[in-house]
Amino acid sequence: MISQLVILWTDALVFLLLLFATLFGIYASRKAHLRGPWRQVVRNKVGVGTLVVLSFYLVVALLDSVHFHPMLDRAELKGADATQSVEVISLFDRLVEGLRERQEKTYSAPLATRLYAKENIELPDGRVIRDFPRLTYGGAHLTDPDSERLPDILRLSAIGIIKGLVVSLAVANVLIMLLAMRSGRSFGAQGRAVLRGATEIPWKTVFYTLALMLMLIFWSAELAAKYHLLGTDKVGEDVFYQALKSIRTGLLIGTLTTLVMLPAAILLGIMAGYFRGWVDDIIQYTYTTLNSIPGVLLIAAAILMLQIYMSNHADEFNSLVERADLRLLFLVIILGVTSWTGLCRLLRGETLKLREMDYVQAATAFGVSNLKIIGRHILPNVLHIVLIAVILDFSGLVLAEAVLSYVNIGVDPTMNSWGNMINSARLEMAREPIVWWSLAAAMIFMFSLVLAANLFSDVVRDAFDPRLRGSR
Repeated sequence: MISQLVILWTDALVFLLLLFATLFGIYASRKAHLRGPWRQVVRNKVGVGTLVVLSFYLVVALLDSVHFHPMLDRAELKGADATQSVEVISLFDRLVEGLRERQEKTYSAPLATRLYAKENIELPDGRVIRDFPRLTYGGAHLTDPDSERLPDILRLSAIGIIKGLVVSLAVANVLIMLLAMRSGRSFGAQGRAVLRGATEIPWKTVFYTLALMLMLIFWSAELAAKYHLLGTDKVGEDVFYQALKSIRTGLLIGTLTTLVMLPAAILLGIMAGYFRGWVDDIIQYTYTTLNSIPGVLLIAAAILMLQIYMSNHADEFNSLVERADLRLLFLVIILGVTSWTGLCRLLRGETLKLREMDYVQAATAFGVSNLKIIGRHILPNVLHIVLIAVILDFSGLVLAEAVLSYVNIGVDPTMNSWGNMINSARLEMAREPIVWWSLAAAMIFMFSLVLAANLFSDVVRDAFDPRLRGSR
């Protein structure tokens, strides 16, 4: 019997957005004005390098967006008729089940073998001493952790790096073979061309970035299997697992908000610029009024209303995961409602300019309907602005989630997010000794994602900006 699939609201939106992105890719491949800039993006070393990094984040988020009820073990059944648990986990949870289930008593430092605070320990002879207790899982395979820990960490690190190198070399050879078959060259000639950087797409950069990411992944996997790579939090949960689970939340905030924001921004922006007159006045009044409302207060009021609703209708939610997912969806909607105005302004200004172009005036003179003019002449010529704005806003939305969770109006406290990690770690920074690893883990993962997104957005902006293209 297979596990029962659970489709959350955000899961459905994630795959809907993936479908839209695929359809847009097919559409862009058939349009020269979109295909040319994207070719320029993949020919850029920074563009393809950051794209590899972002792809790893995307894979984790997609695996974490497939939820289901796991099957119960025979030991857990105890004569019950049900064979499925009421718990909801994701495919990513199943892949990293060891990280999810290995829970300690309380804080432990990264790669530690003992708890972070001293406790009373009763010895076999009845004496009680105050010392750092051994962890249940971290370094449990060591007989003498004080002397064996460092050599064991170095051994596992070497194994992980070697595995990453072997896998990256295998992947590189397969890709070079495929490129050789496509270009009609021999394997050796194609390999030399890649190493010299003589290919249209900088495959050398792709291979180096991929090798670095694979070595990092295998190194982390080897150490995380035996230790808590980034330590544990107050209740003993693995911080590395929390940081990985937070990837989905960060990407959802950055991408699903776009799905909510784009229709209103594109429709109203083009209408305001094309029709002008009273239509323009109403739309300008709408987004000016919305901008005058402090966004944080609007989000706080909406989240408070949702919390009251969920408290009064607790029986409508089968699990904490579904409850947290609804709050995340509501936060995405509110962020989308408050963030469409900037793009709407840009599209209005661009449409005002395009409306006066000769080909638009000619179409109007020949009696072409407004809907056809907008669909054939206005919309295709503003898509580059939409794409640039979406990619540039992504990093800002990821950071917004951290800020909102820090002030307790972000995602549900039970949901893993970098903002919740920072919020839970802020009080521990004042204790002695300082518990710093939760904050550091959230900052490292968030910094890597935002940096890669910003660098990629710069490349996309340069590729799609007509003025920059014309100056080259």
